[in-house]
Amino acid sequence: MRSLTTLIAVLSAFGAMTAAQAQEDVLIGHSAPLTGPQAANGKDNENGARLAIDELNQQKVSVAGKPVTFKLVSEDDQADPKVGVQVAQNLVDKNVVAVVGPYNSGVAIPASRVYNTAGIPMLPVASNPDLTKQGFNNIFRIGANDSQLGGTMGDFAAKTLKAKTAAVIDDRTAYGQGVAEEFIKEAKKNNIKIVDREYTNSQATDFLGILTTIKSKNPDVIFFGGYAAQGAPMAKQMRERGLRAKLLGGDGICSADMGKVAGPAASIVYCSQGGVALDSTSEGKAFLKKYLDTYHTQPQVYGVNYYDGVMMLADAMKKAGTTTDKAKLIAQLKKEHYKGIAGTYSFDEKGDLVGAPTTVYVIRDGLPVPYGKGEK
Repeated sequence: MRSLTTLIAVLSAFGAMTAAQAQEDVLIGHSAPLTGPQAANGKDNENGARLAIDELNQQKVSVAGKPVTFKLVSEDDQADPKVGVQVAQNLVDKNVVAVVGPYNSGVAIPASRVYNTAGIPMLPVASNPDLTKQGFNNIFRIGANDSQLGGTMGDFAAKTLKAKTAAVIDDRTAYGQGVAEEFIKEAKKNNIKIVDREYTNSQATDFLGILTTIKSKNPDVIFFGGYAAQGAPMAKQMRERGLRAKLLGGDGICSADMGKVAGPAASIVYCSQGGVALDSTSEGKAFLKKYLDTYHTQPQVYGVNYYDGVMMLADAMKKAGTTTDKAKLIAQLKKEHYKGIAGTYSFDEKGDLVGAPTTVYVIRDGLPVPYGKGEK
């Protein structure tokens, strides 16, 4: 009897060990600015990705009959191209199966070369068109590009705000320059005259000199290509200088952080963001509640896209029947038509999001609100 009991115990232990061995860890990389002026956006992206990973693990997902546990390997690229390349190599060395991010175009473009060489699929929201013009087959942009974001605001300025003149400022980053150029193209198509073109940098906080020059040109709108860390003090200083213009921008200034820092001056801000307004759908409302309950803060801009991106990766792995064959995963991502919370994700031959929806927002009570909602 003792020998039978021992045998059962051994078999049970062996079975438990075999089950544990059958469990596979799937590492998904994340690259974003987690420190510095853009940390709020980077942390928001990380939050969205972690929310998806927690849900997937609760669902006990299996791929090719094998149970998997998803893990996020999150790295701080500091919004710095050189650091971003180092982060990319670090994530490759850690053998991540895919990467969500980077957030910044200036980081994503050089980092993409590392991921492409390693054959690792990357899902960035970085919007500069040059990212997908490189001809790589591993890029799947999960947000709108500059032509969609800047173009939307050029059209909005003319047709909704009835602007006839505009001044343009950009921060000389790949993102800021790209979205500003696309705004100018669309604005000119709509017969808006560009009366001034100014430049700053992504660390500046004093814009009084630039704004004094612009004020003398008296534009109807000012378009800023850059991020909320500069956009918020710019809006406040526009108020201080008595400029009558509205401040327009892309997704870089379309965040809760913009409203928090700019305060009442944020009421002059109009911005475009990829995706549908979350509070316009039941799925979006559920995501907002879940995010707030989990992190006790409002989402910024792209947390929902990173959530969708991780969910889409899991969907692609299940359809491709692999968590390790990156070539098969890339091939499946090219075929995806994934319905997420922020929209439906499918990609053209370059890796751009097909028919990326964009929404224009205003800042009300410190938060981005879809234009027209509650407008008087």
